[in-house]
Amino acid sequence: MDAKLVKAFGHPNPAQGLRNAKHLAAQLEKTYPGAAASLREGLEEMFTVARLGIDGRLAITLTTSNPIESMLSIARSTNRNVTRWRDGQMVLRWTAAGMLNAERSFRRVKGYKQMPHLVEALHRHAHPETATAAEHADAAA
Repeated sequence: MDAKLVKAFGHPNPAQGLRNAKHLAAQLEKTYPGAAASLREGLEEMFTVARLGIDGRLAITLTTSNPIESMLSIARSTNRNVTRWRDGQMVLRWTAAGMLNAERSFRRVKGYKQMPHLVEALHRHAHPETATAAEHADAAA
C-alpha cells in the first residue's frame, strides 16, 4: 500500500495521481476505514502543488507540514508558561508571541529560487483569462 501511495503522489499527471489515490482509499475502506478517511481528508489539496507545475525542492518544502508543526510546537511551549487565561485577547497575544518566538528558528525556504515560478503559477491560476491572453500574445510574436 505504501508503494501505491508514493506512486499516486509522485505521478507526473496530477489528475491521474488523484484518481490513483482515490482508488487506493476505496481499497482501504473495508479493512482500514480510518486510514481511508484520513487519506481522503484534504486529498484534492494534496495535488495543488503538482497542478501548479511546481517541482523540485520547493515542491518538497510546500508539501510537508513540518514547518507549521514546528512553529505550533514552539508556540505551545511558550503558552505553557501561562497559568491563568483571562480572555480571548490574551490567548491571541500569547499565541502571537509564541509564533514570533518560533520565527527565530526559521531558516531559508528550501527551493526559494523557484519562488518566481510559484508566483507566476498562482497568478495564472487566479487569472486564467490574462494568462491565456499573454500566452497567445507570446505565441504570435
